[in-house]
Amino acid sequence: MPDFDQPDFAQWSLDAIREEGGSLSWLEELRFNWTTTTAHALEQILSGKTIILITDEKRKWLENYILTNINGISMERPPIAVISIDSIYPHYNNVSGGEMIDMVDDMIAQSYKNDYFFWYIGKGEDKRSDIAKRQDNSYFWIFDEDFNNAFTLKSYDNLLDIKLLQLYKLFNASLNATMFGEVDASS
Repeated sequence: MPDFDQPDFAQWSLDAIREEGGSLSWLEELRFNWTTTTAHALEQILSGKTIILITDEKRKWLENYILTNINGISMERPPIAVISIDSIYPHYNNVSGGEMIDMVDDMIAQSYKNDYFFWYIGKGEDKRSDIAKRQDNSYFWIFDEDFNNAFTLKSYDNLLDIKLLQLYKLFNASLNATMFGEVDASS
C-alpha cells in the first residue's frame, strides 16, 4: 500500500532538479522521460537485481566513475549489485553477430539466474549496445537515437560530459530516496 505522504517520483524528481538551481534546468523539460525510465530501473534495483553496466568506449570514464562511486565508503545506504560487462566477459568488444550475443546473454542469464538488467550509456549505433537492446527491462542513457525505455541525449552536445555527471548525481539521489522510503518509484 503506497504511503500517501510520499511525493510521486515525477514530483520528487522535479523538486530535486529545481533544488540544484540553474545547473540542471536543461533536465526540467525532459523530466518525464527521465522519471519513466529511471523509475523502472530503481524498481529493479530495489527488487535485488544486479546492474550490468555497459558503455561505449568514449564513456569508459563514466563507467569507471559509476563503479567507483555507487557503492562508495561514504554511502549511507546498503550497497547495490553492479558490475561491468567487461568484468563478466573481458572479450565483449569482440562479440559480433546475433549468435555470439546469444551465447554471452545465455552465460549471463545462467550466472545471474535472470535476476539482472543492463544499463547502457552511449551512442545508440554502437555495437556494445546490442545485448542491452535485446532485453525489454534494460535501462538506457542513449545518444542520437530514440529507443524504448531510454533517456535520450545528443552526442554532439558540448556539455554532454557535465550532463552525464549531473544525471548520475540525480540517479544516485533517486536511489537513496527510494531506498529510504522518501519516494515510491512506482508512483
